[in-house]
Amino acid sequence: MTHVSQNSFSIEFFPPKGPKGAARLDKARARLATLGPDFFSVTFGAGGTTRSGTLETVAATMKATGIAAAPHLSCIEGTKESINELLDSYKAAGVDRIVALRGDLPQGMDEPGVFSYANELVAHIKQRHGDDFHIEVGCYPEYHPQAPSPAADIENFVRKVRAGADSAMTQYFYNADAYFNFVEEVAAQGVDIPIVPGIMPITDFGQVSRFSAMCGADIPRWIRQKMEGYGDDQTAVQAFGREVVARMCEQLLAGGAPGLHFYSLNKAQPTIDLWHDLGLPLPAGRIVETG
Repeated sequence: MTHVSQNSFSIEFFPPKGPKGAARLDKARARLATLGPDFFSVTFGAGGTTRSGTLETVAATMKATGIAAAPHLSCIEGTKESINELLDSYKAAGVDRIVALRGDLPQGMDEPGVFSYANELVAHIKQRHGDDFHIEVGCYPEYHPQAPSPAADIENFVRKVRAGADSAMTQYFYNADAYFNFVEEVAAQGVDIPIVPGIMPITDFGQVSRFSAMCGADIPRWIRQKMEGYGDDQTAVQAFGREVVARMCEQLLAGGAPGLHFYSLNKAQPTIDLWHDLGLPLPAGRIVETG
């Protein structure tokens, strides 16, 4: 397995719902494409609700931007056949990277589909497609909220790597030490694949707080206190959020992180601002717009 050494910078969005959402994504994607990310990734909805939307969004993204797009594929698909059909569709569309995840179980669903864990999905893709796809997996520097213990979560991640994962992207976090500690822990288990930090810009603190409560991402008390102190002053919230996240990204890259993966939430400006603040690479001749 060959692992590239240069940093990878990527951007994630979700399939739009309805014409207004599609128009918003088209506009944001066109602006984000000017940054020249290594690839875009496209999520799916709980229960596969936007599965077809993921395929359509991936194909539209590659056509509109000329930039590679990586669909998320989850264990919550109903059958091995449906997963195989999707994999064949992605291969036919020119996709060469898959983000393989267990996925969040929809309400009322106790068990995933044919695969219970992401390592089984990774092994299936590898067995069926060999090296057709670069397989990306997820990980949680602050540990998965449903893991029985930190040690069990590390073991789960190591299983995914041994099943054939080529690289990983993390859940977002706001404490760089959590990332470095996680990388050290898995390195001690013999894991040497690139683990790219997931970065969530802070522009709407209420929204980030809700997301964080659901996914187990810790917001350090000093950040929370300061944000809450700004009240309804959105300008101050966004300026402070931009500064905090940029400083953390600098710390991550200086400490050896192999790139950054930005969660855009289908908005362009927050990622563009951070890209500019960090001086990340741009396509030849491009000057990044700032806000």
